[in-house]
Order: sequence, then structure tokens, then C-alpha cells
Amino acid sequence: MSALFNFQSLLCVLLLLICTCAYIRSLWPTLLDNRKSGLLGTFWKLARIGERLSPFVALGCVAMAVHTLFLSA
Repeated sequence: MSALFNFQSLLCVLLLLICTCAYIRSLWPTLLDNRKSGLLGTFWKLARIGERLSPFVALGCVAMAVHTLFLSA
């Protein structure tokens, strides 16, 4: 089943994208620039979400990890 049709997988992919983009932006700030358009512009927006909402993203990652490790069959 694709991650687009499974809500739990979609949330997991979204959280991983946010965390990955924020990490890449911390290493190479010029790679993800706010003046870029297209896919790199979208990645910049995900990195910005990861930077500004980091406590909520971290809680979401912990909740997804607990659910994946202990509650899913």
C-alpha cells in the first residue's frame, strides 16, 4: 500500500521530510534558500517548519516512534 493512501505512513513520511530538511539546512544553508522555487522551495518551507516548530515536531516524532514500535502489529 502506498504512503499516500495510508494516513499513518503519510504522517511518518511528512515528519521524516521535515526533520531531514531541517538537518540539511543546518549543514548547508545555501542549498535550501527561500528564493528558490519548485521542489527546493518546498524543501525550504519544510526546513522552516522544522526550525520554528521544533518542539512540536519532536513530540510528533516521539509519538510516531512509540506507535510504530509498540502499538502497530
